[in-house]
Amino acid sequence: MTETKNGIVEVDLNEKMRKSYLDYSMSVIVARALPDVRDGLKPVHRRIIYGMQVLGLVPTGQFKKSARLVGDVMGKFHPHGDSSIYDATVRLAQSFSTRYPLVDGQGNFGNIDGYGAAAMRYTEVKMSKLALEMLRDINKETVDFAPNFDEEEMEPVVLPSRFPNLLVNGSNGIAVGMATNMPPHNLGEVINGVIEYIDNNDITIDELMKTIKGPDFPTGAQIMGRDGIKKAYQTGRGKIQVRAVAEFEEVKNKTRIVVTEIPYQVNKSNLIMKMAQLAKDKIIDGITAIRDESSRKGIRIVIDLRRDANPNVVLNKLYKNTQMQTTFGIINLALVGGVPKVLNLKDLITHYVDHQIEVVSRRSEFDLKKAKARAHIVEGLKIALDNIERIIQIVRGSNNDQEAKDKFLEEFGLSDAQSQAILDMRIRRLTGLERDKLDEEYRQLLETIEWLTKVLENHDVLMGVIKEELVEVKNKHSDLRRTVIKNSEGDIEIEDIIKEEDVIITLTQSGYIKRMPEGTYKPQKRGGRGISATTPKDGDFVSDLFITSSHESILFFTTRGRVYRLKAYEIPESSRQSKGTQIRNLLNLEQDESVESIIHVKDFDPNLNIVMATRSGIVKRTSFEEFKNIRKSGLVAITLKDGDSIVSTRITKGDEEIMLVTKDGMSIRFKETDIRTMARTAMGVKGISLNKDDEVVSMEIASDDKLMLVISEKGYGKLTPMSEYKVQNRSGKGIITYKVKEKTGKLVSAKIMESNDDIMMITSKGIIIRIQIEGISVMGRSTSGVKLMNITDSDVVAVAKYIGD
Repeated sequence: MTETKNGIVEVDLNEKMRKSYLDYSMSVIVARALPDVRDGLKPVHRRIIYGMQVLGLVPTGQFKKSARLVGDVMGKFHPHGDSSIYDATVRLAQSFSTRYPLVDGQGNFGNIDGYGAAAMRYTEVKMSKLALEMLRDINKETVDFAPNFDEEEMEPVVLPSRFPNLLVNGSNGIAVGMATNMPPHNLGEVINGVIEYIDNNDITIDELMKTIKGPDFPTGAQIMGRDGIKKAYQTGRGKIQVRAVAEFEEVKNKTRIVVTEIPYQVNKSNLIMKMAQLAKDKIIDGITAIRDESSRKGIRIVIDLRRDANPNVVLNKLYKNTQMQTTFGIINLALVGGVPKVLNLKDLITHYVDHQIEVVSRRSEFDLKKAKARAHIVEGLKIALDNIERIIQIVRGSNNDQEAKDKFLEEFGLSDAQSQAILDMRIRRLTGLERDKLDEEYRQLLETIEWLTKVLENHDVLMGVIKEELVEVKNKHSDLRRTVIKNSEGDIEIEDIIKEEDVIITLTQSGYIKRMPEGTYKPQKRGGRGISATTPKDGDFVSDLFITSSHESILFFTTRGRVYRLKAYEIPESSRQSKGTQIRNLLNLEQDESVESIIHVKDFDPNLNIVMATRSGIVKRTSFEEFKNIRKSGLVAITLKDGDSIVSTRITKGDEEIMLVTKDGMSIRFKETDIRTMARTAMGVKGISLNKDDEVVSMEIASDDKLMLVISEKGYGKLTPMSEYKVQNRSGKGIITYKVKEKTGKLVSAKIMESNDDIMMITSKGIIIRIQIEGISVMGRSTSGVKLMNITDSDVVAVAKYIGD
């Protein structure tokens, strides 16, 4: 409330100060100190990067003086002094300050010893290659622009940021009453985490942490313990201990400590001076000399010790008393819609993905509008070429452009834009070749319009585009993790305490699964009785049997064409005679769903594929990476026709040869490349043409230097050289691989073997036998083989291969 007396305005000082301070605070928070959650940039950084584009400082272009960039940014976008702009530019160029530099600097940009950069008149800059990804598609109306401070220029409110820059490069800043301190992360890990979120919006932070393991600092070093990381990812705040990397070297009967990596934001010169002072003051005893042998190849601080000094004691004192070990306080504070918020890991990813949805949608709308406009013009040009004599007659008979346009509209229904394009058309466009080019251009435009429409109307397609472009950025710019995350005392992953060993997994027809030590079964000669492996309930029998590592992932493919995942050690261990655990207690299967095929994998290599075969002879190839993010409710692996089911799955390299074997003794061998790579939800293509009542029982990876082992339901089997199976085209009827007789029964399994492999066979009554294949006869394709297992009235229902040493 103000009053006027004698021309003097009275103001409440408390209220005025409160309002002015609040205005100042919000200005600092929003316009200077805190990053935007979408592109991870503060205004000064955003203006620097955009300013480089305006100046044409692209990675393939020439460097320009930093002073030129600073002056341009200050004069057009950021009127807050040249030193703040240059300091921010320098930091974006320093490889020890920024995990993935966005500025490519030439000249002296300072070093890790604390020496500052040369003056801006001496240094030169341009964009790094990664910075282009921050600006990609900015000219396609993907982001909003706003007037600059004097309203003479327009500047972007946010950058498209085609990678999650806030997580990747981190940020720090002090506002009024709040601060942000976000660590950098590995680009590849973060993008993989974003893709996992896109595939499964219900993913938990614990599940994300399996991919985004923790901060990845530009100076490397090591993080001690995961508790601080986990707390920061779950709450947005946490503390982590960062420790230098040191090793011991023995030189002339003396031990010395060599430090090769130091914590993030630690000044190396100050660290060495502190070490020397502690040694001089005898606070740390046993140090005789300290040398800095660092070079362009990396950091190397050498600490010589006395003969009688204990290196471990000295190193621990250095960790305790110097910046060889520091604490990084994580505060994930960023602007969300202009409001500062503390965000957990999933929040950060969610806001970034929302931003990308808007960017890609707006870009698609821009491209669609442009494609439709061009298609409209091309339609008009095609009409003109089809009626070229009349078009020329109209043009020659018109007094001006408008008169010609009016006649075009009247006779051909051409719009003003089409008419103008016709009037602007050069005579050379009248050739037949030009007509062919127009037809091809029109066809491509229609395809583009169809695709862009699908992107805008189908959310899954839109998310697929975002994923593809993120993978493209990852493939171009990702690198190896630099910071090692070590377990602290009492901070151990379950897998770390599980012994890695070979185990046997069995699964019965009614869904009972168990894990047993591999050494449970010793090799026997062929024709033996075997030993009891399980005690199934009445009518049940073992349907799957395989050997794997306790640390490997097991993928379960079901009757509904879905896939689930467990670690081998997550399957409860049981004795030979026990029936095991019902798999429904371990997997979230639907009521009418059961496991049909199983594979075990170590790593989800994106260069590999999964090939699936169904009982009706359908085959399908899908990129292995699509199965990395399997949620608890499972994931669609293949779309099946009614009555069909998966019979076998294999991991392939892309250039393998596939072998299908049927129960009636037929087989076909064809190249994997005959199967095009398909999406997870596709149905597949025909692999073999089956006779009536025949079905596929096995799929294997063929190789001429190996042997084909086939086994019948009554215990007969044989080995046949793979060279006897010629490569054919996919979908044929194949050739004979086994002569089925009444005494042998139908085929139940086929395996590709090497001479030092063993096999394990199990019957429906739970009897198991392990046989060395060197004792099995090698015979031709059209024979029936020899007795491998002495079976009475039970069938062999599962066969596993044990790879020899």
